[in-house]
Amino acid sequence: MKPKVAVFDFTCCEGCELQILNCEEEMPDLVAALDIVTFREAMTEHNDYYDIAFIDGACSRESEVVRLKEIRARAKMVIPIGACACLGGVNCLKNSRSMDEVLKAEYGDAARYYDTIPARPISAVIPIDFFIPGCPIVKEEFIRVVQEILAGRTPYQPSTPVCAECKMAGNVCVFDKGMTCLGPVTRGGCQASCVTGGAVCWGCRGLIDEPNVNSEKEILEKAGLSVGDILKKFDLFNACQEVTWK
Repeated sequence: MKPKVAVFDFTCCEGCELQILNCEEEMPDLVAALDIVTFREAMTEHNDYYDIAFIDGACSRESEVVRLKEIRARAKMVIPIGACACLGGVNCLKNSRSMDEVLKAEYGDAARYYDTIPARPISAVIPIDFFIPGCPIVKEEFIRVVQEILAGRTPYQPSTPVCAECKMAGNVCVFDKGMTCLGPVTRGGCQASCVTGGAVCWGCRGLIDEPNVNSEKEILEKAGLSVGDILKKFDLFNACQEVTWK
């Protein structure tokens, strides 16, 4: 029988779910291999019985904690997708302030009608089985992960930095262009798409295993960044990741 799949959204822009829907050419094969039973952005049907749960978005409300635990209890496999779900993402920028201050800044006099808690990645709330990083996710990576799960294999998780993919793409290092990026310590798998497109690496895929953040700090300082600027770069997507500086 085909595995039943559910896709859920929490605190996010839902762009990673759009990337799944952007798999137009692969969609017939996906539908043939998976029984998609819940996907608010794509269908009106809903089913509480599923094997695999893909989760888009960070946890930033008490009600979301309850909902996540319910999903974990039902699903055989939980896979966060995207920077918000995997890292907490840009949502965690609010964590440096009190939640009352955040609510008043966002909603003004209507703040009392809303609740919020410090944003967290899904793994900080419930156990997860795998994760697909990125902002947004790379649709080819999503397809690969699904194929490996269907084949009964543990999906491959890239552990080399974006810099390696930049070299393979033949890109000129952004530092040589007078810019800065987090490519040396950011998990690859995106084929260095941002740098290839003329931008820089913002670190949306999270830090690699055992990142040399001290060397990255030295490189950024040599490029003229202050300690405050460096922290802002890391905190844009990785405010919830534990980083030890020397």
